[in-house]
Amino acid sequence: MTSRADASDMPHDGETKTPDRLRRRASRLLSGLTAQSDRLVNEGLAEVDARKWHYAVLASLQEHGPGSQATLSRRTGIYRSDMVGVLNELAERDLIERTPDPDDRRRNVITITARGRQRLRRLDQVLDDLHDELLAPLTPAERDQLVQLLTRLLDHHMRAPEPRSPNPRPPAPSMAGPR
Repeated sequence: MTSRADASDMPHDGETKTPDRLRRRASRLLSGLTAQSDRLVNEGLAEVDARKWHYAVLASLQEHGPGSQATLSRRTGIYRSDMVGVLNELAERDLIERTPDPDDRRRNVITITARGRQRLRRLDQVLDDLHDELLAPLTPAERDQLVQLLTRLLDHHMRAPEPRSPNPRPPAPSMAGPR
């Protein structure tokens, strides 16, 4: 999330107030771009009465097929507790269908509808336009390279072990003494 202080540090009107050492930090640049990207995507999707979670669920169902609420939560990164609301919104619009799982009647299987596939195609167009706006200063080759690099970084960190402690400490000495 960008604070007011962060926003006021961002370059504007050709004036750069941010110290160079901050502008050289990939983490800061990624955070700033994430904030801009989230704003652009959220506002753009809102204009067509959609949310990014709608897109994520519909894309998951289209690409990977039907799934349970828990499966969709894992596929999309949407918390299980939030997934119910997202699915309710999509079901109210006839974009998904819930049917009892034949293997476990306590669970529903979620499937994209024909109307959901049509809506997903429309959202693809909207997001393509938004990404063109976000990545406007880059050539098509640079855009492809950026996506490849970001994918590689994200894939690496998604499989990485537990995050390191900010202040690693050596193990505490044993009170039992030497053996």
